[in-house]
Amino acid sequence: MGQLAFEQDQEVDIDATWNEERAKEISQIELFYKIEERFVDYLFEFEKEKAKNDAKTLVKMMQGFVEKGHYPSFKYYFVGLVGTISKQMQKLRLPTEKIFTFNSTSVALIEEKLNDKNAVDVLGEIIVFFTYKIERREHPNLLHQTVNEVIEFIDTEVLSSLSVEGLAKRFKVSTSHLSRIFREYSGITLVEYINIKKVEESQYYLRFSNQKISDISDNFHFCNQSYFTRIFKKYTGLTPRKFKNNIQGNYFKFYLQQEK
Repeated sequence: MGQLAFEQDQEVDIDATWNEERAKEISQIELFYKIEERFVDYLFEFEKEKAKNDAKTLVKMMQGFVEKGHYPSFKYYFVGLVGTISKQMQKLRLPTEKIFTFNSTSVALIEEKLNDKNAVDVLGEIIVFFTYKIERREHPNLLHQTVNEVIEFIDTEVLSSLSVEGLAKRFKVSTSHLSRIFREYSGITLVEYINIKKVEESQYYLRFSNQKISDISDNFHFCNQSYFTRIFKKYTGLTPRKFKNNIQGNYFKFYLQQEK
């Protein structure tokens, strides 16, 4: 009788322990999805640093799920997360082209670059790319309307063949006058601003596309790849090749001095 009671007590202890462990797992899963929901909210609020902090937590928790066999791999989770973000973009009626580009490019990044050691960095890249595709660009508010219009045109048409002569013709002013007022009101030369915008934009093509560096150089109408490399390194501190391969590297971003 005593042995039977002992065995029954053991069974109760085992059941209690199993139930306790199960409750902990369920609690962790619930917490995980709450953090994921907050992460997505931060994305759409353009709170990049807060999103990156939650990304680190999600990766750490997912690592535990994968190690315990509760989830197959980071890859499947990341692809699913990109799908969740894309669906939220659809709900907000964002342009279809932007949604498709974000989804397809992010999945390609996961396929090509994700490994066991760089999950935080890959998710960080997805945050950067999302912001780049979705965030509205601020309108320049310098004290010269023509300069503001030229800046907006360059920002929008950065993949076009841009030159001082072509811009002067478009805005019906002389090249010398345009060069003078641009430098006076922006603080930098027009040629420098064109190069800066090309470098900013080309960073995303280097990180998020399979295009050759020479093709990217051609796309942005640099006279040759050597010149592209020199200009790119001037502003980022890295060659295009090193930037492309260094997923942990920061993005160069230039800000005009806006008038108050």
